[in-house]
Amino acid sequence: MIVLDKENRVFTLHTQNTTYQMKADRHNILLHTYYGPRISGGDLSYLIQYADRGFSPNPNEVGDERDYSLDTLPQEYSSCGVGDFRIPSIEFEPEDGSRLADLRYADYTLYRGKYALEGLPAFWGGEEWETLVIRMKDTAAKMSVELYYGVLEERDLITRAVRVINQGTETVRLQRCASLCLDFQRDDLDFITFDGCHTMERCPSRAPLRPGIQSVNSLRGTSSHHHNPFVILCERSANEDFGLCYGAMLVYSGNFQAAAERTQLENNRLVLGIDPYNFCFTLAPGEAFTAPEAALVCSPGGFGQMSRQFHRALREHLIRDPYEGRRRPVLMNNWEATYFDFTADKLVDIARGAQGLGIELFVMDDGWFGSRDTDLSGLGDWSVNLSKLPGGLEALVPRIQALGMGFGLWIEPEMVSENSQLYREHPDWALGVPGRPQARGRSQLVLDFSRREVRDYIYEAMRKILDGAGITYIKWDMNRSLSDVWSAALPANRQGEVYHRYVLGVYDILERLRRDYPELLIESCSGGGGRFDAGMLYYTPQIWCSDNTDAVDRLRIQYGTSFCYPVSAMGAHVSVSPNEQNGRVTSMETRGTVAMSGTFGYEMDLGRCTREEREIIKRQTAFFKEHYDLIQKGDYYRLSDPFTAPFTAWEQVSPDRREALVSLVTGPTQAAAPFRRLRLKGLDPNRTYQVNGEGAYPGDVLMEAGWPLPMPWGDHQSTQLYLSAL
Repeated sequence: MIVLDKENRVFTLHTQNTTYQMKADRHNILLHTYYGPRISGGDLSYLIQYADRGFSPNPNEVGDERDYSLDTLPQEYSSCGVGDFRIPSIEFEPEDGSRLADLRYADYTLYRGKYALEGLPAFWGGEEWETLVIRMKDTAAKMSVELYYGVLEERDLITRAVRVINQGTETVRLQRCASLCLDFQRDDLDFITFDGCHTMERCPSRAPLRPGIQSVNSLRGTSSHHHNPFVILCERSANEDFGLCYGAMLVYSGNFQAAAERTQLENNRLVLGIDPYNFCFTLAPGEAFTAPEAALVCSPGGFGQMSRQFHRALREHLIRDPYEGRRRPVLMNNWEATYFDFTADKLVDIARGAQGLGIELFVMDDGWFGSRDTDLSGLGDWSVNLSKLPGGLEALVPRIQALGMGFGLWIEPEMVSENSQLYREHPDWALGVPGRPQARGRSQLVLDFSRREVRDYIYEAMRKILDGAGITYIKWDMNRSLSDVWSAALPANRQGEVYHRYVLGVYDILERLRRDYPELLIESCSGGGGRFDAGMLYYTPQIWCSDNTDAVDRLRIQYGTSFCYPVSAMGAHVSVSPNEQNGRVTSMETRGTVAMSGTFGYEMDLGRCTREEREIIKRQTAFFKEHYDLIQKGDYYRLSDPFTAPFTAWEQVSPDRREALVSLVTGPTQAAAPFRRLRLKGLDPNRTYQVNGEGAYPGDVLMEAGWPLPMPWGDHQSTQLYLSAL
């Protein structure tokens, strides 16, 4: 609910549990007055204190009013070069070379429904949303900045976006445009980021905000394995169930920066948006630039409440799932079973080995096209390798379908091998500066997706594949970071646009796929979790969580990922043991328990499994299908921290609280292990539950007194408890 006080120019955004407020003051500075637990409202600008601080200059129009300074006031969208020395939200350069941004409130628009962003992913919805647009102007530079706010009251979600319009007669170079600026009038906040590397992504890192700027970012052209465009600011005492926390997410898949600054007054500012490194967007008179959307959830009830609100909002108002209302198939992928070494007969044998085990989709991974026998060649030549697959996909797919499975395909559209027909014909289609040798990643170069003709060529190649083969799923991979970022299609003064235009190009093809193949299930991948962000989830309802398929490492990866992203988005498979990434041995039961808290599938040759393992797989696939809605759409509760606890436990609870599934994996075993109990969460305290079909246990007892954990016998053993209300 958005409440306007027109007389005092106060804008109050209420959600179910939170309140957000801003005010245009007497000098038309848009001040941020409050964001926190829901309150009745009123003009909260009385909370802002004014005092003269040395070396904090004063706007010209205030005269000798030395206690009024942009350097000390909490601002809704921070200025640049006119007296505020904290992190700016925006920078632009007119033809005179100045870099000042003095934004003042102009007017507003309020309407029912959710705004949309052309060419960019964004949360969507109908009458359950409200939109507020506040227009700011820099009169001298003749620049207009529109601040968009979307309010989804039920989910405590506030979205923000920014549109910059050049209303003058000169060309302006936009050099920074953040999506979100948030000033906190408090000094007791921790900063939580989600960091890691390839095969160990999104591990939480928490530290108190110190004086100065703390930031995470990506300069890799993708959101990256190394840092995620989701961060949390929280009270020092905040934990899973208690304390105030703020989650901020960028709906974007390219370079980003999340920067938190503790100021001279011991207050804090958070700025989130496209990283300004090598970013410069030229705006001719009348042209506009739209920054990606950011999303905020404030939780007075700890991290768990925040996560559940993000999960619901992402599932219901961002992800466009072609299987909405239906169960996505349990799949198997041949990559770890064959790598590049396969034939059509070998693939059919692998699929035949999965018959009767509950597998519904067979996915053929890398190596099926061009001259692709290693990762040194073939990318860009999207035609079937007939020496491996005689008769092409038209011959192979019916053989797989005859086994009762759908057919899926791996593809890496953004890349090109130098040893390919495409590169020999169009070397300028790859990113790279003429006269300079190009860096390679995985022995490949990056196609310039900022160019329409490149995208059109790739899309038509994909259409030829999809139109003729009965493919129901594709895994869209992207296996290197961007370097040598220079486009032959843009002049020298516009090369700063390439990173962003590249991301827009990826979105363009994905949107075309969704339009032309509405029933196609797309799983995104970037060397695993290198582009796990809300921007990709808008187009692809699931993302391969990590190339690391070891169940024990996945406990930590999926734990960190769950702070923002839902289980239904996490691509997770059972792979072989010993694991091919780290050599660890884990049981089939444990591998299944962990993968089941994701999209669920198998990354191995099931025909090589023992009879006992095959029986376990049958039980796993049947259990997953039976409890699909509970696992994929239930409210998610983290019951322990795998980085500190001797076991890892999590729980999914149905929205009506009549069902719950508790999953637990022990750590390394020890002699004389202590007795432990696990306190459950989210149950109805007034209901009685059976556990695995037995007994009668009141919900309040299970949550307060807990459930005794079995004594572990061996490392990394798993247990699952299914609770049903009597």
